[in-house]
Amino acid sequence: MESLGDLLKAWPAGQSLTEKAEGKLRELMDDPLVGKLLSKYPDLDEGLIRLNLNRVYQYVTEHHNCSNCPGLDRCPNDYEGHYTLLSCETVGAQTQLYDRKVSCRKFLARQADEAIRSRITSFYVDEHVLRKQYSSDEILTKDLMRAESVGQVLSYIHKTKEQGLQQEGLYLAGRFGTGKTFLMCYLLQELAKAGYSGVIVYMPDFVEDLKAMMHEPGKLKETVDMMKETDLLIFDDIGAENLSPWVRDHVLGAILNYRMERKPTFYTSNYELDALERHFSFTSKDGDESHKGQRLMDRISPYVEVVMVAGENKRGKK
Repeated sequence: MESLGDLLKAWPAGQSLTEKAEGKLRELMDDPLVGKLLSKYPDLDEGLIRLNLNRVYQYVTEHHNCSNCPGLDRCPNDYEGHYTLLSCETVGAQTQLYDRKVSCRKFLARQADEAIRSRITSFYVDEHVLRKQYSSDEILTKDLMRAESVGQVLSYIHKTKEQGLQQEGLYLAGRFGTGKTFLMCYLLQELAKAGYSGVIVYMPDFVEDLKAMMHEPGKLKETVDMMKETDLLIFDDIGAENLSPWVRDHVLGAILNYRMERKPTFYTSNYELDALERHFSFTSKDGDESHKGQRLMDRISPYVEVVMVAGENKRGKK
């Protein structure tokens, strides 16, 4: 932002510096913002404003910039997303004018949004879906066929905000495109606002990536530890992955074994629980292993509330 000194230097030739300063002082004294400042601080007078002309000029200019805000990315003030605030203090016979920088609402909102984003880690889930903002009323009315399931999700969010992190998660089952992933993204965002960390994993792509991580033990351990420790873990589209015995028994099993009775795990799936168990019981490598499928389900079924998500297929619709 242009300073008062720069402005005075650019003043038309033929006027002395005193004339320039006096002219700017008269403009500032006539500004409504300065009038409010004088009303708020009776000890503030024209003499003190004269001594602090550059501060007062910056205060007035930045407030006018904020009144016509072009957006944070084009903020014309000295410090992006901040404006100057003036205060006056009298100690004994000495009166001083002080300035400080204050964050604007847009800057604070961006900080809050960045804090929420920092609590959420996504593996292969569409960022557009993850970041989309809706109110609870919009979600309830978006598809009345799924109103009951939406009510269950909203109730869970409210309960967690009121009582703290739950041991039990949610298992959202239903046909393709009914909004199961969207509802879990909404839950994740709402609880991130309350300070909880979360990880959401799109299972088909994640399982394929895990196979590559077998040769990167450090990265594998870091990823598994993150999923163990995060407050909220969502396995999206579970049952659609091409499962191997190693992923099922040593990765997924280890994560769920650690989290059960500690932290909630959430799932979206086209399968109901009994069909998911059959999926876990068969791998292309070892064939039918029903006992291993059941063992994994023992770490899922007792720790979820099943939510059946009805509604029409919304994929491809605007």
